[in-house]
Amino acid sequence: MTAHTHHAKRGHMHDEPAPDEPAHADHAQVYRRRFWINLILAVPVVIYSEMVQDWFGYTAPRFRGDGWVAPVLGTVIFVYGGSVFLTGAWSEIRRGAPGMMTLVSLAISVAFLASAASTLGLFDLEFWWELSALVVVMLLGHWQEMKALGQARGAVSALAELLPDEAERVRDGAVERVALTELAPGDVVLVRPGARVPADGEIVAGEAELDESMITGESKPVAKGEGDDVTAGTVATDSAIRVRVKAVGEETALAGIQRLVAEAQASRSRTQALADRAAALLFYVAVTAAALAFAGWALLGDVDIGVISAVSVLVISCPHALGLAIPLVIAISTSLAARSGILVKDRLSLERSRLVDVVLFDKTGTLTLGEHVVTGVAGRDRDAALAQAAAVESESEHPLARAIVAAARERGSIPSAQDFRAMSGRGVEASVNGTRVAVGGPSLLRERRLDVPDDLRRETDPWRSRGASVLYLVCDGAVAGAFALEDRVRPEAREAVDQLHRLGIRVALITGDARQVADAVAAELGIDEVFAEVLPEDKERHVRELQERGHRVAMVGDGVNDAPALARADVGIAIGAGTDVAIESAGVILASDDPRGVVSVVTLSRASYRKMRQNLGWAVGYNVVAIPLAAGVLAPWGVTMPPAVGALLMSLSTIVVALNAQLLRRLDLRPARPQHA
Repeated sequence: MTAHTHHAKRGHMHDEPAPDEPAHADHAQVYRRRFWINLILAVPVVIYSEMVQDWFGYTAPRFRGDGWVAPVLGTVIFVYGGSVFLTGAWSEIRRGAPGMMTLVSLAISVAFLASAASTLGLFDLEFWWELSALVVVMLLGHWQEMKALGQARGAVSALAELLPDEAERVRDGAVERVALTELAPGDVVLVRPGARVPADGEIVAGEAELDESMITGESKPVAKGEGDDVTAGTVATDSAIRVRVKAVGEETALAGIQRLVAEAQASRSRTQALADRAAALLFYVAVTAAALAFAGWALLGDVDIGVISAVSVLVISCPHALGLAIPLVIAISTSLAARSGILVKDRLSLERSRLVDVVLFDKTGTLTLGEHVVTGVAGRDRDAALAQAAAVESESEHPLARAIVAAARERGSIPSAQDFRAMSGRGVEASVNGTRVAVGGPSLLRERRLDVPDDLRRETDPWRSRGASVLYLVCDGAVAGAFALEDRVRPEAREAVDQLHRLGIRVALITGDARQVADAVAAELGIDEVFAEVLPEDKERHVRELQERGHRVAMVGDGVNDAPALARADVGIAIGAGTDVAIESAGVILASDDPRGVVSVVTLSRASYRKMRQNLGWAVGYNVVAIPLAAGVLAPWGVTMPPAVGALLMSLSTIVVALNAQLLRRLDLRPARPQHA
């Protein structure tokens, strides 16, 4: 790899991950380990809780010192399990943005101090089991969240994979293998058939058809000869060429795409989750309510009741349900998505999908199959013309040749050919049953000064007008037939566009292909807006322009040229069969090539958001009722909430939130018939 290659940084396991950092798989494992250890420790604490024993009418096994089970294990749980939340709270406080971590830390700290003071005989207000349950539940929630948040940012590394490890440099007539870092402008390199160009440069010898689809998005190989520029990462499909290096490392076009991807990823929104915003508000409410409760009872002359009320408020407001409201929905929705062939790498991408009002599809390999097929045959005997062309093309590895051979095999057998000869940039030639047959494009006809008969021209003109590639069959020096080859539209593409329209979403098409090709596909599918003949950097710019027009944009693509646009979009969706770069740059990946999966992503996002709001409403609603009661607002009228009752309601609210999240599993994500939860 070139020394200039950038690599995305990967997360390292920290024994105490900062919860506000981007999620990593290692962090999920830390939370998972802590959850199970603390769950095991919490079981004896709950069993030996006098409150729990009174509720269920049992007596725990007695032994000398059993009164220290809850204090000792509760302290271990607070220190070991709660430390991640205390660390996260410190980070939130330093930023001046208290949130979920601060609220959880406040609750467990107050519960610990109150319980410890009660154990030492200062007053009777133990919360050991509530403390243990809260730590375990919150660890479970964060474990699930970290699993759902896990995302790799290896797009830049994946781009570097497009370059060969070595180059073949030509010096003094000899060819030597060197590392890419040894290349310099002015060097001449040999690029063999099927090999990638190691650096940007100019062809100084030879002719070849270059596969530039990973850079330009153009599905058709481009014929290039002496004097033409070539780009690092592109592939010489059929012939060897010699290239004089013009740019290496950071100066190459591929490096430019790397920078675009990195910049677009860095500019992504870092908005907090809904639960964090709710927790921030609840933090201030809980602290204020506790202070008012203590002050009110103190003014009434009952400081002890004031302390109990303040502590009860702070503990009861601890967000069991709030802590699970979002993570549970995320975990279930990502699991549901995975079973439907949708991989959610970035939860914010899934969350934002509900707001998308424009879906921008790349054409090649996304709405189309990304491979040419024969869509038209012209000639007096069409089957015979196709068979003759296939006989000549059967020895060629060119994508258009493969399409002709495949079409001929569907219609019958293919005769054998002799004396095969490839004419780079013009076509191929061979003898078939004693007839000299050549197949090629307009350059072949120009070279041989051949004219297309009027009857063939009348058939081929409409092909060219819609952007099809046209190859001609030349038999013994005369044009005898013609073939139209096009990148075929996916059968599911029209349905995908129609379903997005029914969801109130506009559909746009962006491609490096010619305008007439793009317009023909757009007309066939009913697409609203078309961007054609677009360079890689322009794809990213068009996404940004749509955003500046006030749109929330989802970009759907599968190639390297799509990576900057995928990273820039509000939601990047990669077709699973695409390149590693596109997959790494996207927040959502479709495992299949079916574009209807985009509809499923939007449907899931909208349903998940509804569940999040419902859960948050329930979780916050519990606190709206419980906090004033715990503070003793209605005590003059004989209505109070003892800590035991508050703890019970707190547990019930958690169960309600969990059951409501499970209802999301009823969502039908079959792409042909999207449903709503």
